[in-house]
Amino acid sequence: MSAMSISRLTTSLILSVVFCAVAQAQYVWIDEKGNKQFSDMPPPKTVPKDKILKAPGAAPKTANAEDKASAPAPETPAKLEKPATLASKNEEFNKRRKEAEEKEKKANEDKQADSEKAKNCDRARNYKQTLESGVRISRTDKSGERSFLDDSQRQQELADVKKALAGC
Repeated sequence: MSAMSISRLTTSLILSVVFCAVAQAQYVWIDEKGNKQFSDMPPPKTVPKDKILKAPGAAPKTANAEDKASAPAPETPAKLEKPATLASKNEEFNKRRKEAEEKEKKANEDKQADSEKAKNCDRARNYKQTLESGVRISRTDKSGERSFLDDSQRQQELADVKKALAGC
């Protein structure tokens, strides 16, 4: 090896050591949810000093027996869930499909009810217009005989139609 290659090798070795030291400049802390956070930036000011596990230039914290005894035990999940089987997946799929069908059926029923209401409102508006026009209006009773509305019956019908139109 020549002197030039040895000096390049030495220079690259020194630079890699320096850059590795910079790469190790990391912060490690425990956040409010109990999760470990890793960053090359300092933790937020809201993180207490005792929750910072590692900082550049400081010795990493090690938990001794007293800290472990005083530290709260990690919470275990109340229920351990079993892996989903094909039957349970199929059951969930059928349940979702049934819910979607019911939702679609309800939407169709609501749409039909809205259509019926609009149709009834149009009929009521037309009947009101006829009542207000003064044209003679006849009715057929149960026995099939035709009779005409007098003024009091017309006023009563007009009041009923106005009540019906209030909901439109």
